Amino acid sequence: TASSRWLAELVATAEVSGAAAVLGPVRARYRPDAPAWMRRGDFHSTLPVWVGGEIRTGYTCNVLLRMGADSLRGRRFSLARGQTGGEDTEFFDHMVKAGGRIAFSPQAWVDEVVPRARAAFDWLRRRRFRVGQTHGHLLGRDASGLALVRQVGLASAKAVYCFALAIPVAINPVRRNRSVLRGIMHVGVVSGLVGVREIRQYGLPSPQEGGKRAA
Repeated sequence: TASSRWLAELVATAEVSGAAAVLGPVRARYRPDAPAWMRRGDFHSTLPVWVGGEIRTGYTCNVLLRMGADSLRGRRFSLARGQTGGEDTEFFDHMVKAGGRIAFSPQAWVDEVVPRARAAFDWLRRRRFRVGQTHGHLLGRDASGLALVRQVGLASAKAVYCFALAIPVAINPVRRNRSVLRGIMHVGVVSGLVGVREIRQYGLPSPQEGGKRAA
């Protein structure tokens, strides 16, 4: 569900920034039977990630594209990623590398109900791992030899750090699961860097999409 000024806010940011893409925030709405730790930690809401003061990739659940931008001309989403996901990450990564900029419109809110099948730790685990795989594959395209070894080492160290960080907060399910999921994402990065095929996440039977409800 879009807020009343959703489109106006996106357009205003696009006009001021001149960016090729404008992202808005996505607020997750949980069903009453969703795990309490998940609702408290708000694990499904979506915001852009800044790296060095820039947004380098995006998502398609709340975005406005300037289709006339040179960085978007002729660009298409990868159909090969239809069941793995990550086509939006790849799309925006290529757009940015082609000179396109991404801006953020903080008041262009969209609310999204979390389906019951996705309100589960197992779904979050699979998604974080796949996100890491996509990132690893994109990094691996531009790295080889020692650079690739360094990337694998860095991602491995980050994974170990995140898993270790979960130990002292084990009694707090929000902090524990956040650290564990972050570590799983970095394991996914390693998997992507070494060329492991990305896991299927969509088009699966409902039990596989959901899985275990609590952790």
